[in-house]
Order: sequence, then C-alpha cells, then structure tokens
Amino acid sequence: MAGEQKKNFGRGAHECLMCGRKQGLIRRYHIMFCRQCFREWAPKMGFKKMN
Repeated sequence: MAGEQKKNFGRGAHECLMCGRKQGLIRRYHIMFCRQCFREWAPKMGFKKMN
C-alpha cells in the first residue's frame, strides 16, 4: 500500500532520531530524542527552561 509507514516492532522501535541512543528517550509528544540531544535541541524547538 502506497504512502503507509512501515512499523518497527522489536529492534530499533524506540531510539533517538539524532544519535540512535535507546536510553533516556523522551517519547512524550512523539519527540523521540534522548535526553542529551533534547537538551541541545530544545531551545531551537521553542522549549524554554523554567525556574
């Protein structure tokens, strides 16, 4: 079927889009970045650090 995404079950189902790391993954809102990459990219994505 054209236009459908292939689903990943098992290996590689959940990994960071930037570095491929599987630990510390932020999946909320389908961000799919590890926490290290998220800290680097969050300001560019519009997130602001709260006190």
